[in-house]
Amino acid sequence: MTREEFEELVAEALDRIPPELTRLMDNVAVFVEDEPPASDPELLGLYEGTPLTERGEWYAGVLPDRITIYRGPTLRMVERDSIQDGGDGEGREGVVEEVEITVVHEIAHHFGIDDERLHALGYG
Repeated sequence: MTREEFEELVAEALDRIPPELTRLMDNVAVFVEDEPPASDPELLGLYEGTPLTERGEWYAGVLPDRITIYRGPTLRMVERDSIQDGGDGEGREGVVEEVEITVVHEIAHHFGIDDERLHALGYG
């Protein structure tokens, strides 16, 4: 899958977020990168910033929060899972599903939802 196709999947996942939630998102930018930091090569996504639940009067004039979705580990994980399940490793539907899960997971961090709660909700 090309980077452009992957970026389109991320855009489509963002478009599926309910408008009631996207209206509440504030000062956040979403990026696609090919690979995560070498210290965490399996990382699918990363939220960097100050969650909405932790912002106070001091929060003004800061750079946007950053959500990064990583293409390489996502494609490798879906291919590996597809082959393990007896498929041919060509799991576009799996990529679509994993991108959506990762986008929701990282946006949830923007809203202050922690990993434990996300795992309980099936977005781990």
